[in-house]
Amino acid sequence: MDKTKPEITATGRRKTSVASVRLREGTGNLVINHRDFKDYFPMLPIRNFVLQPLKLTNTDTRFDIRARLCGGGIVGQAGALRHGIARALIAVDASLRKVLKASGFLTRDSRIKERKKTGQPGARKRFQFSKR
Repeated sequence: MDKTKPEITATGRRKTSVASVRLREGTGNLVINHRDFKDYFPMLPIRNFVLQPLKLTNTDTRFDIRARLCGGGIVGQAGALRHGIARALIAVDASLRKVLKASGFLTRDSRIKERKKTGQPGARKRFQFSKR
């Protein structure tokens, strides 16, 4: 990537995944953890899920994106990357905020795994009750 162009950074989160996104003017090249986007996310529905903010704002061929993903699984990382891309687009052009907000791309999905409680086999599961 060309080092003279300014780079916008943003962070996206989902479950336990964190995505650090770097957005720069370019041709639509996506690199995740030093790997090609299609290699990192081989399934088409997940790729389409990640690219939703870019397609909605018609900027899918306008920016090059480099991202570092860590934590969680594939779906959590995809959600974190989508959140990070949407936040980076806002930093580039504030007029996109209304469209992205209405579509729900700027809202952090706060659902995480509930912790296991002490003295019980799981978060909600209880030991079997025996009256006698």
